Amino acid sequence: MTGFPLIIAFVLAIVVMIVAISKFKVHPFLSIMSVSLILALVAGIPLGDIASVIGAGFSGTFSSIGIVIILGALIGTVLEQTGAALKLADMVVKLVGQKNPELAIELMGWVVSIPVFCDSGFVILDPIRRAMVRRTRTSSVAMTVALSAGLYISHVFIPPTPGPIAAANTLGIGDNLLLVMGMGVLASILPLIAGLLFAKYIGKRVKSADETGESGELVKTYEELVASYGQLPGGFNALAPIIVPIVLMALGSIASMAGWTGIAFDLFNFLGKPIIALGVGTVCAVIQLATTKKLDKFYDLTNDTLKVTGPILFVTAAGGVLGKVISSSDMVNFITEHATVLGTVGIFFPFLLAAILKSAQGSSTVAITTTAGIVAPLLGAIGMSTPAEIALVVMAIGAGAMTVSHANDSYFWVVTNFGQMTPEQGYETQTTLTLILGLASMVGIFILSLIF
Repeated sequence: MTGFPLIIAFVLAIVVMIVAISKFKVHPFLSIMSVSLILALVAGIPLGDIASVIGAGFSGTFSSIGIVIILGALIGTVLEQTGAALKLADMVVKLVGQKNPELAIELMGWVVSIPVFCDSGFVILDPIRRAMVRRTRTSSVAMTVALSAGLYISHVFIPPTPGPIAAANTLGIGDNLLLVMGMGVLASILPLIAGLLFAKYIGKRVKSADETGESGELVKTYEELVASYGQLPGGFNALAPIIVPIVLMALGSIASMAGWTGIAFDLFNFLGKPIIALGVGTVCAVIQLATTKKLDKFYDLTNDTLKVTGPILFVTAAGGVLGKVISSSDMVNFITEHATVLGTVGIFFPFLLAAILKSAQGSSTVAITTTAGIVAPLLGAIGMSTPAEIALVVMAIGAGAMTVSHANDSYFWVVTNFGQMTPEQGYETQTTLTLILGLASMVGIFILSLIF
């Protein structure tokens, strides 16, 4: 099957998958894997290749994010066990005020995701999110959505994350990254506002598993929580397992973006890899356990972490299989061949194309880089020629690459599982959020296009 019928088949597959998960309570892993296999058969992928495509999609996800999720979750477990997460939450609340926790966590995510991938950033910051929920008695879902929004926005808009850098290079403004960064900041304003408003709205209507009503840990006073941990770690000791990986990843990105060479580049490029950076963060967490005299609990904490992350990893990998099946089919080629049909809509063309590719195969970075390659020879046709206009095209591509996050996106499962929501709630929160973010971003980008 090729062409438009394949796109129809993809849409039907997604509908079937959602219904199976939400209505018939089929486990997401089995639902996604089954739909992926059926779609591979329908799409006409050679029978001899289907097994290798499924294997590549599954293993590719593990290699890109598996160890990151495990190490990040382990750091989070240690931070919670020692009371460091509560200490960090207290520091944030004192800085921004107790009345604005959603804004605080959203801006924290926005800053962190400039050098760090959004899924890694969510895993790193989730302990602080949970602690702030306890500290401020704010909706857990609202805080999850706000954090996800902040992380996602800078992930698609602001270098040195790979997507915007690759798009800028492909479109011919790779030497003008400062302009791209500036446009990214401007393009972030409306989606940040929209994300915050939606977080406050949805937090009143959706309750996650960790919101236990009248008889759970969330109803403990702050003093009771502090007392349950004993003496909290100092500020620097509490911050180190989180800030050290972020700094290392930032330095790695800077080394690549600035074109460093020699031993400095090799060193920071090595330390800046998420796996290595989080490994260093784990060492900092072990030191934190030792200083709080809880090192004897490290084995049990590691074992408990692996039990928690296992289901997350397998469902996330299943989503990678679905994305790989789509990318191995004729769908992307069909979209590419008919891209000129969309070229009449100007600045909205790269947005629509990226949104189609994002929704189809799951990866925002793949959607950005693929769209940039398609759009590059069409810049003249859509009336974009100056550096500022091309930078806006990069932003439009990024906005489309947010629209939308669902079951074939690893970030969807990271947010849904770490936020302790069901897949159905994930569609109600994360998927809806990314639709709102994409549309709000495009409104802002269109306004900017009238100015620049």
